Amino acid sequence: MSEGELGGRPMIETRDVTKVYADGKVRALDGVDLSVEPGEFVSITGPSGCGKSTLLGLLAALDVPTSGTIRVGSYDLQHLRDANRFRRQEVGLVFQFHNLLPRLSVLRNVEIAMMGSQRPRAERSRRALGLLDDVGIVGLADRRPPQLSGGERQRVAVARALANDPSVLFADEPTGSLDSSSVATVLGLFEKLRSDRGVTIVLVSHDDAVAATADRIIHMLDGRIVAP
Repeated sequence: MSEGELGGRPMIETRDVTKVYADGKVRALDGVDLSVEPGEFVSITGPSGCGKSTLLGLLAALDVPTSGTIRVGSYDLQHLRDANRFRRQEVGLVFQFHNLLPRLSVLRNVEIAMMGSQRPRAERSRRALGLLDDVGIVGLADRRPPQLSGGERQRVAVARALANDPSVLFADEPTGSLDSSSVATVLGLFEKLRSDRGVTIVLVSHDDAVAATADRIIHMLDGRIVAP
C-alpha cells in the first residue's frame, strides 16, 4: 500500500494502547502512542520485559489490546473481522526462531504462506523461487530446514514473510540466534527490502548495534515509550 493510498497518513498509528494481564496485576503496555511513516525502518529496543514484543504482537494482530486504538495501513485493528486475512494481505512476520516446517522443502515452506491467496500452484512455485533468489538461497530450494545453517534458515523465513507482498514487515529479535556474519546478511536484506520495495519495517531487538541500523530507535521501559 502506497503513501498515496493512505492519504498522507502514517502506515502505523497507535493511541493510548494498554495491555493488562493477570486480572490487572501486570501492565505490559501503559498508554503507548506510536507513529510510523510508510517506508520507514524503525527499531524498538529496551530491557527484557519492557513490552516491546507485546507491542509488536498487537501491531501484527496476534493479540488484542486491553484499551486504545491501533491502525496498520487501512486496517483499524479494533474492528478487524479476520485477523488471518489482515496478516496475509498486509504484513509479513519474522521471528527469532524461524518456525519453518522441518519436513517440508525450503521451497514448500515459502509456498505455504500463499495457500490462502487464490494463486495457482504453478504461480506460487514461481514466486517462491523468485523470493529465494532475492534472498540469495535459490540453490537450496530442495533442501529441508534441518540441512541449513541458522543464517540460511532465517533467509527462508524472510522470503516466506514476503510471499504475499506485504506493506509492513514485523521482525521480533530476528538476529538473536545468529552469528555476526548472518546478522549482517539479514540486516542487509531488510535494508534492501525497504529501498527496493518500500516496505515499512518495525524491528524489535535488545541488541543496540542491530537497533542502530534503523532510521529511528524507539526505547521502551516498563510498558511505555521513553525515547525519543
